[in-house]
Amino acid sequence: MLRRSLPAVLALMFVAPLMAAESEAPAVPASAPSQMPVAATPSTEAPTPVTPAAAIPPSATSAADSSGPQALFNFVRPTDTVKIITQGADLPQANAEQTAEGEVLRRVTFSAADKPSLRLAPPTGVWDWRQNSALTLRVQSAMDWALTLYVTLQSTDGKTLTSRIDLPAGPAQTVIVPLLASSPSSQGMRAGPPMPWTQDGQRVLLASSAGDLSRDQVASVTLSLDKPNVAQSILVERVALSSGDTLQKAAYSQIVDAYGQFTRSRWPEKISSDEQLQTEAGREQQQLKGWLAERKKSGLDRFGGVTGGVSFEATGFFRTQKQDGRWYLVTPEGHPFYSLGVNAVTADNERTYTEGREWMFSSLPKPEDPASAFYGQRDDRSGNGSAQGVGYNHGRWFDFYASNLQRTYGKPGAPAAFDAARWQAHTLDRLQGWGFNTIGNWSDAGFESAERVPYTLPLSIVGDYASISTGMDWWGRMPDPFDPRFAMATERAVAIAARDHREDPWLIGYYADNELAWAGPGATPETRYALALGTLKLTTDIPAKRAFLKQLRDKYRNQEGLSKAWGIQLSAWELMEDPGFQGPLPNAEHPQIEADYQHFQETFADTYFKTVSDALKWHAPNQLLLGGRFAVSTPEAVEACAQYCDVLSFNFYTPTPQDGYDFKALAALDKPVLVTEFHFGSRDRGLFWPGVMEVAHEEDRGPAYDKFLDAALKEPSIVGVHWFQYLDEPLTGRLLDGENGHFGLVAITDLPYTGFVTSVRKSNLAALDRLRKLAPAVAAPAHDGKGGAHGAAGGPGHGGKGGSH
Repeated sequence: MLRRSLPAVLALMFVAPLMAAESEAPAVPASAPSQMPVAATPSTEAPTPVTPAAAIPPSATSAADSSGPQALFNFVRPTDTVKIITQGADLPQANAEQTAEGEVLRRVTFSAADKPSLRLAPPTGVWDWRQNSALTLRVQSAMDWALTLYVTLQSTDGKTLTSRIDLPAGPAQTVIVPLLASSPSSQGMRAGPPMPWTQDGQRVLLASSAGDLSRDQVASVTLSLDKPNVAQSILVERVALSSGDTLQKAAYSQIVDAYGQFTRSRWPEKISSDEQLQTEAGREQQQLKGWLAERKKSGLDRFGGVTGGVSFEATGFFRTQKQDGRWYLVTPEGHPFYSLGVNAVTADNERTYTEGREWMFSSLPKPEDPASAFYGQRDDRSGNGSAQGVGYNHGRWFDFYASNLQRTYGKPGAPAAFDAARWQAHTLDRLQGWGFNTIGNWSDAGFESAERVPYTLPLSIVGDYASISTGMDWWGRMPDPFDPRFAMATERAVAIAARDHREDPWLIGYYADNELAWAGPGATPETRYALALGTLKLTTDIPAKRAFLKQLRDKYRNQEGLSKAWGIQLSAWELMEDPGFQGPLPNAEHPQIEADYQHFQETFADTYFKTVSDALKWHAPNQLLLGGRFAVSTPEAVEACAQYCDVLSFNFYTPTPQDGYDFKALAALDKPVLVTEFHFGSRDRGLFWPGVMEVAHEEDRGPAYDKFLDAALKEPSIVGVHWFQYLDEPLTGRLLDGENGHFGLVAITDLPYTGFVTSVRKSNLAALDRLRKLAPAVAAPAHDGKGGAHGAAGGPGHGGKGGSH
């Protein structure tokens, strides 16, 4: 069905819109625009009539006639079916012009202004587009560079639908703007296929659209640029309408091959046959064998600690110590350990939903195929911010990674199955061969008993305790640490986590959750104090709200005192107890507002981290509390974390760690710092999303990694960095939230990106060499000061507020 030729599909697009003339279309706000109710060359100065280049076919001459195909408006052969309103834009030539490819289009020039625009509106009434699914434009950048063109559709009820179109330099293309909000997320993935793509010899670009539109009362279509520095032009032929979703589906049709790779491009590591897959795997094994042989001569203790340099007291467990102004992780054998880790070292993150979008895949296994063993079922619908707007997020999934492992290592005639033991051993060989020494968060539990590479674990604190929204809520709302049920959930989570690990010297420590929403998104007073403001909006059955009100009552005694301090009119204290109470924003005239918000957020964070620390101190006194893996934070949260945790941990998606936080401020807290996530990705290996930190090419990932690690080593508080993540994500999105990034060490085919891992290995080995040269081999006594080693003699043990870890 989707193989219909593009010209035939385009012919179906130009159905005339229905006109509703009962009411006059309202003017869309503009600053002194010029309006022309006939086909003309519009200008902000004065109208200049234009002779139509050719007659419109009879079937398209009536605005109310939908019996034949018709463009909404043809810039080359204009008619009086629309009126044109310009603001800082015009059609400078009376006639259309021919492009190098032979197409005839009309130039539209946008001046260097704030938001130059050209708006199309019906001459009377409104457009009724209920039978249509998309607006289409035949358009081209008239410049030698790409342009960002905005298409805005507005209906008479004030609803607006907007599309941002990154229009590349080059030939004309057909741009498709869906009339319903649409994005790659609605297709189940973070980022969509590269645009434009070629369909039957023509370039087509499917745009995302955001907002809402009442399709039965469309008032205008606006083309605009945002603050161009110089006058810039586009070439456009027509604006039209289409029905159905044929082209929208074509953008995603059969984009995934049998190996889980993108079908529309090529790159050096792309696999085209099982034989190639097996050959490349054999080549990697030979290289890995040599690297592992070199590692045996590298002077490391059995935990990966560096020998031949500074040494410390051995306590039998990992701990922290400060020596000569520098923080160290110390192995159970007493050697310096710079934690070079990898997150998500697991084989089950490569599953992607197929149910309902089977047409995206060119070769899914049939029920009778052995690879059908790698199908499964799941449901990832949730109220978290990460799940909002994500389509195809439940039902049947397929695991391309496991299927590729079967193609590479499966025994002929044996049932298709994932060989966990073989995979774990091979993966540990890789990590050690590449210079890594730590299994990071969310990794396969099988590594915990291997006794080859130290590991870290998350604390999963779940329960029915109260929670607070800060507006971020990406992974959920903030837990309410004042709720007794939170303390019970923490006790339970820590007891379960520590049950099999409390005596394990290979466990470095535990994370107190991950990327909690300590603040809102952005950098405004609303987001900085989102936790306090969000708490005030709640009802008094939420313990955090009661704690905040008690703090204010203890300080101000009554509503008069609070009103004066905050500059508000509060007639009764009980009004603050009402749900939806809107706290005032901090301001210079009333400094007590900010002081009160800070004090509450300090108490909140203090209660949270003390609760976790106390539970871990009881159940797992031998392991470290590795902080909260901050993505967003407040000074209050970071300071509380430093008081109760052994290590501060941050997820930095920045060029260097120093770009992610003020390390002068951290130095005042005198705590070791672990970078628990960072990565660099590109778009030239088939996947659509480069992750949070994009580099131009695959070859740039290695130098970016080296720069980040070099900067971390220069920071005396940083004791390690953990890469996110081991594997690339699935092309059509992981199950959890549709992420589909290329930032892995290994592709979905289970083949490493050789150039990248070779560069990473070189950087890792150089880092350990630098650690070895920092000081002579002299046993250093345990440091008893603030944030020093565990216990007075350097042994294990969690400190309390202001104590040492």
